[in-house]
Amino acid sequence: MSNAKITIVGAGNVGATTAHIAAGFKLGRIVLLDIVKGLAEGKALDMAEAGPVQGYDGRIIGTTDWSKTEGSDIVVITSGLARKPGMSRDDLLAKNVQIVKEVSQNVAKFCPDSIVIVVSNPLDAMVYTAGKVTGFPKKRILGMAGVLDSARFCHFVSLELGVSSKDIRGILMGGHGDDMVPLPRLTTVSGIPITELLDKQTIDRIVERARKGGIEIVDLLGSSAYYAPAAGVVKMAEAIVDDSKAVLPCSVFCQTEYNAGGCFVGVPAVLGKTGVEKIIELKLNAEERAQFDVSLSHVKELAAKVDRLL
Repeated sequence: MSNAKITIVGAGNVGATTAHIAAGFKLGRIVLLDIVKGLAEGKALDMAEAGPVQGYDGRIIGTTDWSKTEGSDIVVITSGLARKPGMSRDDLLAKNVQIVKEVSQNVAKFCPDSIVIVVSNPLDAMVYTAGKVTGFPKKRILGMAGVLDSARFCHFVSLELGVSSKDIRGILMGGHGDDMVPLPRLTTVSGIPITELLDKQTIDRIVERARKGGIEIVDLLGSSAYYAPAAGVVKMAEAIVDDSKAVLPCSVFCQTEYNAGGCFVGVPAVLGKTGVEKIIELKLNAEERAQFDVSLSHVKELAAKVDRLL
């Protein structure tokens, strides 16, 4: 078992599920933190007591005390409000910027050497907020969205083809939302591009479903997804803890890469013990580049709004 220390801020559905999956993967010591007294403590104790059954040690604590997070190697930020009826996207942005700002200030104070993985929404804006407030080197600030979006896309492909999802590798780029950019020509089934296996109409339908994957679950469940997002976080944390150099789509800081001009946006990146170790620049075709530029422009609009709120 790893001796890494991982703090998860927010003991709601995403945070608690992340802690449980990370424990099962034996990623290290886990601190689950929440402002609601008893919530993180109770969930952490419940998970620890599952350890003897599931085969992991109960190195999980719950707390409201930020001092318990000191020395963390990774901090996962899941804190934030879900959008409520009558609340505009700008209202949600304003409230969550303040929440993530306060969390990021504590991260900088208590976990100054940590790598930060942001999950809070609106994702691209919250990653930008954490990066700006912590002042950490950009390679230590990441957003989890691409792993989730790619997983959804691959799942839908597996359903369409009737093949194992384990044989499918896919990549999505851009912002986390309706204008994300799936890349079907680079999505493969055991090395075979799906463009060889599915017609354009079917691929377009799958792409659209992937883009609307989050709202599909909200409509069914009445709340945001949490199993798949938590699994995505753990995949990223595992790459960092194990220094595996895994190539994963994440929201990372791009300056000259993709002509992004200095913003956090979803691209494929190599993750290791120092965080983002390399950004992989794909040669996008004209259609892909146009879609990416549209998505990038929306990400920059969000960042500009964050600047006005901070």
